[in-house]
Amino acid sequence: MKDDKIEIVIDYHFKDQSILKNALTHSSFINDKSKLKNNERLEFLGDAVLELVVSHYLYENCNNRAEGEMTKLRAKIVCTDSLAMAASDFQLGNYIYMGKGEENTGGRTRKSILANTFEAIIGAIFIDGGLEEARKFILCKLKNNIDDSVKGKLVFDYKTKLQEHIQQKADNDIDYVVISEEGPEHDKIFNIQLLLNGKVIGSGAGSSKKEAEQHAAYNGLIFLGEVHEK
Repeated sequence: MKDDKIEIVIDYHFKDQSILKNALTHSSFINDKSKLKNNERLEFLGDAVLELVVSHYLYENCNNRAEGEMTKLRAKIVCTDSLAMAASDFQLGNYIYMGKGEENTGGRTRKSILANTFEAIIGAIFIDGGLEEARKFILCKLKNNIDDSVKGKLVFDYKTKLQEHIQQKADNDIDYVVISEEGPEHDKIFNIQLLLNGKVIGSGAGSSKKEAEQHAAYNGLIFLGEVHEK
């Protein structure tokens, strides 16, 4: 059962397994014959718990930040891009129950689905184990995003971030080079190397050149010490 595996991944064991299954059930999986509920109500609850935990963390750890600054930090930490990034780190998409149509159109890697399911898991842990267990999950899975946000280094457009960094020296030059394409035409994987002044500083793979370039830029920023490694 994939539900057993995700409990290891998220480091939480549910007393009520039905809550976990509910959290992992996307609306596309529901049909007239199904007795399962989708995860939208848990997502609603998880969103509120997430905001509370992150707000409390920032209040306790950012003594020199004004209310407006903390609001901006929180917004970046709990946004769809941030949650989808954290969900991708432990491959949450592999565990979601979804309809075949949704799956065949890229649902397992869609940012909105990953972020919403991440929030649903928070809601499920809150119901099953209470606030402290939910807090542990949030602060563990979002630790790097929180740290990067506080330091002003949490970015989602890595190509732009890299471009801004290398432009600090006028003679810097970057290039994204496709080194291979794998798979059938309708399901290709592109492998790209990132070169800075002719030297490889990162590589990335993705289902499109744009996605692969973003991954390569991210790894390039790690090489340059501009972001945390996930």
